[in-house]
Amino acid sequence: MIILAILASIAAIGLLCWLLFILAIFALPAFVGVTVGVWAHGTGAGILGAILIGAMAAGVTLGIGQLLLLFVRPIWLKLLVAIAFVAPAGIAGFHATHGIVKHLMPSETWQMAFSIIGAIAIGITAFVRVAGMTAAAPSSRNLAQA
Repeated sequence: MIILAILASIAAIGLLCWLLFILAIFALPAFVGVTVGVWAHGTGAGILGAILIGAMAAGVTLGIGQLLLLFVRPIWLKLLVAIAFVAPAGIAGFHATHGIVKHLMPSETWQMAFSIIGAIAIGITAFVRVAGMTAAAPSSRNLAQA
C-alpha cells in the first residue's frame, strides 16, 4: 500500500510539472486577469462580473502580447515583450518547484538550489514558447526566387 502511495505521489508530481511547463506562457495573462478580477470584485462587480472581467483582461493581455510579437519590428522590443512574459513564468516556476521540493528534502540550501533550477527551466521553456509565437515573415528575396 505504501508503494502505491509513493507511485501515486510521483505521478501527481509529474502531472503538476507537465501542467506547469504547458501553462508557463500564460503566467502574465493569468496574473493580470486575477489582479483585474480582484479589483473588479472590490469595486462591487460581484463574483460573476469579476470572473468575466478578469477573463477578458487576461485574453486582452495575451492578444496584445501576441500582436506586439508579430508586428513590432525591432528585435530589442520583441525581446522586451518576451521578457514581460518570461519573468512571471520564472517566478511561478520558482514557487511551484519550491512548493514541491520543500516536502521532499529537509535542507533549505538544497531546496533553494532546486527551486532556482526549476525557475530557470520554466523560464527557458516559456522563452522558447514565446519565441515560437513569432512567425518568421517570408522575405521578398525568397519570394522572388520561388
